[in-house]
Amino acid sequence: MTAYVDRTINCVDCGVEFIHSAVDQEFYAQKGFASDPKRCPSCRASRRSMRDPESGSHLAGGPRGYERGPSAGEREYFAVICSRCGNAAQVPFRPRMDRPVYCSDCFRAMKAG
Repeated sequence: MTAYVDRTINCVDCGVEFIHSAVDQEFYAQKGFASDPKRCPSCRASRRSMRDPESGSHLAGGPRGYERGPSAGEREYFAVICSRCGNAAQVPFRPRMDRPVYCSDCFRAMKAG
């Protein structure tokens, strides 16, 4: 059994440091992914939202024809700073000032722990 530890990685697009958590590393290993992510969650979300559904991307509909809600082109993302780690992130909802907002890595870590 492999023990995973959090690692800091620089995003190839924006240069921001982000944490590739031990939980995510284990998930990547279970899925058979051989390499670490190259982009921060914010840049990954931006790239996902810019994909063209005609290029073979499945953003317009889910598997077996089920709808997945609004297409990525219609979804609005908001830039935030994670309340836990301080990294830049994008969220698909308008943040409220009276509640903390977390990047996807910190949100998963808090939800798991």
